[in-house]
Amino acid sequence: MRRGDRLFELIEVLRRSRHPISAEVIGEQLEVSKRTVYRDIAALMAQNVPIRGEAGIGYVLEPGFHMPPLMLTLDEIEAAVLGAQWVATRGEPELANAAANLISKLEAIAPSGSETFFDAPSTNVAPVEPPKEGLDSSRIRAAIRNRNKIWISYRDDKGSTSERTIWPLLLGYRDAGRIIASWCELRSAFRYFRTERINAANVLRDRIPQRMDLLRAEWQKAMASEREKYMAPKAVTRHEDP
Repeated sequence: MRRGDRLFELIEVLRRSRHPISAEVIGEQLEVSKRTVYRDIAALMAQNVPIRGEAGIGYVLEPGFHMPPLMLTLDEIEAAVLGAQWVATRGEPELANAAANLISKLEAIAPSGSETFFDAPSTNVAPVEPPKEGLDSSRIRAAIRNRNKIWISYRDDKGSTSERTIWPLLLGYRDAGRIIASWCELRSAFRYFRTERINAANVLRDRIPQRMDLLRAEWQKAMASEREKYMAPKAVTRHEDP
């Protein structure tokens, strides 16, 4: 759980309790240590959240406290709507629907006077034809979150086909299509795979054996090395397979 989400949940735990609640009980509910609870409560109190109590006795949230509404400037609303529009026109159905829902939620919390940003926005994203893919991008995103390997049958730019087992790290969205940044077991190197060139694919039960943060750090280091190598006189070229 991200720290911001945990702080919100901590406030909700205190809000539900009518009596002082100990750090131990809070920690059990949030699945964190007492030390983390103490640190989070101190952070909330520093932000003027009215929490009373102390270690060894318990904590209580003073009545009448409400989380402040999300305050967005007009530029922030426009930026968020524009970004959501881009995803709505270029994401797979699941992500496109989520983007449309996000726009609706933004409209619900937007300050008075910002209606035109939704009814008649001053910015827009041109529609594009959805790419043809051999593997639904929502499954790729799920595989990345769950650290699953993916087997693919891949066609290169010359039409040759090969079978690969990849460790997906990141799914990149472009106007022209989508690309998977991965570790390729066959090449023993980081590679990019264009989703429209995937003939067939299967998300495997096999898990990626390395921590994702460490693997991404290795990938970023490798990409930085490539940028330095190709910065001059020609542009950086990604290693699309083969």
